[in-house]
Amino acid sequence: MASDKQQPKATQGAEFVQRRVLISLAIGAMERELLLQFLVEAVMLTSLGGMVGIILALLGSVALADLMQIPFVFNLDIIVVSFLFSAAVGVIFGYFPALKAAQLDPIETMRHE
Repeated sequence: MASDKQQPKATQGAEFVQRRVLISLAIGAMERELLLQFLVEAVMLTSLGGMVGIILALLGSVALADLMQIPFVFNLDIIVVSFLFSAAVGVIFGYFPALKAAQLDPIETMRHE
């Protein structure tokens, strides 16, 4: 087994989140509240990432259109679909881990640490 110093950063982050969930459950947080908290966090992060990606894509498209000497065509539908897709990714990949974490028994889980 690797010590804490040798663990990958992603594993340390997952353990921190699990500990945060367990502490919240131990002090009386409801499963629904934890689900909502994690869902909001996931949607906010993926939406922010989506907005940054859209801005970078627009800047790159304008630069390429200028470089290639072709007209830049702005299509709002594509931007809206891109943003909704990034938010949907946050919902999908935020909901299931949150549901699993919220259903943990805090006493049993901390006993095994």
